[in-house]
Amino acid sequence: MTSAAAVDSARERLARIADELGQVFVERADVIEGALAALLAGQHVLLLGPPGTAKSMLADEVCRRIEGARSFHWLLTKFTTPEELFGAVSLKALELDEYRRVTTNKLPEAHVAFLDEVFKASSSILNALLLLLNERRFDNGRERVQVPLLTLFGAANELPEDDELQAVYDRFLVRFVVGYVVEDFRFLRMLRADSPPPTAALSIEELTTLAAAAREVEVPDAVLRSLLEIRRSLAEREVVASDRRYRQSLSLLKALALLRGRARVGDDEVMFLEHVLWRDPAERATVREVLGRLVHGYEEAVQELIYQGRELGEYAARVWDTAEQRARARIEAETKLRHILTRLDDLEREARQAGRPLARAEGARRELEAIRAGLGARG
Repeated sequence: MTSAAAVDSARERLARIADELGQVFVERADVIEGALAALLAGQHVLLLGPPGTAKSMLADEVCRRIEGARSFHWLLTKFTTPEELFGAVSLKALELDEYRRVTTNKLPEAHVAFLDEVFKASSSILNALLLLLNERRFDNGRERVQVPLLTLFGAANELPEDDELQAVYDRFLVRFVVGYVVEDFRFLRMLRADSPPPTAALSIEELTTLAAAAREVEVPDAVLRSLLEIRRSLAEREVVASDRRYRQSLSLLKALALLRGRARVGDDEVMFLEHVLWRDPAERATVREVLGRLVHGYEEAVQELIYQGRELGEYAARVWDTAEQRARARIEAETKLRHILTRLDDLEREARQAGRPLARAEGARRELEAIRAGLGARG
């Protein structure tokens, strides 16, 4: 069994990698975190965006940070042949009437791979690539061999249009739309930044240790119920993800929780599904809105109760013409505050059952009780 100290040490090393990458690749925090989580979860990542957005550079840099791991990098074109990706046909095998490839230093032997312009793959490459991505297997001659691939990073300038490429597209669980730098101050930082030599790296053994620890992260029933509600709400808006995608997303959420030093998946991790559940970039805003409403609705409801309580406090504290009016206002405010606190009890109970943090509700309770105590003091 792996010790907790080994897991913590490897996680700290991975955190340093993320920090270093963040200094080089501005406005890419989600992409960096998602790429590292995908490595732990054994899922594939797609970077979609125009040329010049450092897609290739970022994926290449992540691959280089895994010591002892074999990597493979290739730019696909419509002229790319299977030999370039999977190796040349063995002449010795042909002498024995066997069609087998020499896969040395090719994709079937890589732990981490990067394919630029991945949707330029020809039909002759697709079937082998699908088997390799989905099952981690490769048909070589008469054998179907297991490959060591952990994660494949793909980059593309546009979505695939051909139906035969949709299956490859669906194998990328994590999808990022990468644009040009937006904020002026970050753009200036990018211009001034010198790429520092990498100092943090993770061994393949440490990566394996973290991957095993990620599989042990707890997924509360409340998170599963949230996924059910998310799926239902998205379907109502005609945004549909496959059952496989929801199932595979659990491994990503567990890896994210581990990276963030948590023992269980929570709401913050569920919000990361905005990079998983869309199929067309036009759906991203809908996915983000649904996630925010379902995941953060609790906090918004608590904040609304706080606003109502403050208004009641101000109402009761007004200068009234008579003592009778003042007393009537105080009684009205106190009655409504009791109803607000009852509603807060319900929200707190729901949050506890959902495994959500209670600090927000507890802070609201203290403020509302103080407002109610102030009413009594003025009475």
